[in-house]
Amino acid sequence: MDDFLRRIFGSSKPHPLNADAARSTDAQSTGAPQPAPDVRSSGQTPAPVHPRVLAIIHDPIMPDGRRIRATYGWNDSDALMQGYSDDIRRASDGYAQYEIVERVVVDGFPVKKDGFRYTPKSFAAAWTTRQFHQPDAVDYLALVREFRLIERVDSGEIDEVWLLGFPYCGYYESIMAGAGAFWCNAPPLAGTEHGKRRFVIMGFNDERGVGEMLEDLGHRAESTLSKVYAGTRGDANLWERFIRYDKTHPGRAECGNVHFAPNSVQDYDWGNPRVVPSRCDTWYAFPDLSGEARRVNRSEWGDGDIRAHHVWWFRHFPHIVGAADGVSWNWWEYVIDPNRVR
Repeated sequence: MDDFLRRIFGSSKPHPLNADAARSTDAQSTGAPQPAPDVRSSGQTPAPVHPRVLAIIHDPIMPDGRRIRATYGWNDSDALMQGYSDDIRRASDGYAQYEIVERVVVDGFPVKKDGFRYTPKSFAAAWTTRQFHQPDAVDYLALVREFRLIERVDSGEIDEVWLLGFPYCGYYESIMAGAGAFWCNAPPLAGTEHGKRRFVIMGFNDERGVGEMLEDLGHRAESTLSKVYAGTRGDANLWERFIRYDKTHPGRAECGNVHFAPNSVQDYDWGNPRVVPSRCDTWYAFPDLSGEARRVNRSEWGDGDIRAHHVWWFRHFPHIVGAADGVSWNWWEYVIDPNRVR
């Protein structure tokens, strides 16, 4: 996978694979995938933004005297955050450059929605028996109060929050707070309406990898761009056009969505060898979407690797200066800053 990501990020061409790599050995009788043309938008790249992040890491000390990640062999939070930030920066062509302005390690367990809180011993017992407390959901308002999130966002000190924790912390993948918050793969956080600015709280599981973190962002993007294009119908709804895949639009696939690549037949089917026509390359030439389809399969997006697929998908987002019908030609603008959504 590292070689695949290097090919995505190390090439001057917007398409991740060269002609040889685009030819699949898994081609079916429908015909082999065709090489990716060297296509790119002539639009001006928008100036980078530097969203400020508060990272809250729940990493309690367990009965064996080690922090929970060491006890169970889970991933290092800092390495995950670095990989995630790097992938976003590169996938957005340098537009989104996250800055972690504060990193807080919490020696304890977050309180659940009903007031329950694990202790090191009770969590260890639950992990052994797989009998976890229900409801599992974390008390977000307790976190908002404890870390003064509304005040810090409103003052401009931070722009979003990343929660990093162990399995069964009870985090949503993402949730939006503040005035005018809307669905962001979770209901708007009630009780934060007094905040002046919208902000997103991301929830990451250190048992998983960067690919799953990008999936969380992908669902955030799906929610956000659905909101941006909510009042648009037909082909003018570019978001609905972008997410077409062959199962729902036979012969008219574009880039698919987070769970479905252009050729997928079920959720998470990023490793399907089936060859289908797709107009995914057209999005590299945005706003000119007149390009022809070519035949593609899993070789385009990492042969089933979750992280490689999500990077490939994000690379197709329009990200140039300009607008039409009141909608920016830089979709990352909305994904990164929900306050830009009207």
